[in-house]
Amino acid sequence: MESHPNASSKTDRKTVERNRRNHMKNLYSELNSLIPNHSSKETMSLPDQLNEAANYIKKLQRKLERMKEKKENLMGINKLSRSISSGMMVGVKSPHIEIHDMGSALHVVLTSGLDQQFMFYEVVRLLHEEGAQIVNANFSIIDDMIFHTVHSEIGESMHGFGAARISRRLKKFVSEFVNAS
Repeated sequence: MESHPNASSKTDRKTVERNRRNHMKNLYSELNSLIPNHSSKETMSLPDQLNEAANYIKKLQRKLERMKEKKENLMGINKLSRSISSGMMVGVKSPHIEIHDMGSALHVVLTSGLDQQFMFYEVVRLLHEEGAQIVNANFSIIDDMIFHTVHSEIGESMHGFGAARISRRLKKFVSEFVNAS
């Protein structure tokens, strides 16, 4: 009688193992069906098939990352376009300036047409005249508009009144240009 439970146990293990192998075979087959354009999949060894699937997944991950970066770049452009159309400039080519006083720093955004690039140089000149030190300046061109961004630091003695004076001078310069046009 003792041999009978052992035989049954052995048969159960064989059945479980056969079912496990069949299940794994089905899973490998399903995985292979998801990998495109590989007619030689059936002739590939199992490790080669798994390697092929891993490479395909890595390729998809890289593609996803590139698409996320592209989306973020496009979203940045869309945000800029929305801020322009929501009040800053709606199809207007005349220059516009925004100045943000952030304590010891001034953030200046100058928007102008392609034919008004000299305005950027004037803004930089005015900032230097007032003793502000330019930390960073960059620009973007969208259609026929240029968006200049200037980050500058102002000295400790210039906080408050100095920043207000710089802001007035920059706004006056832009408004005089607009009125002269």
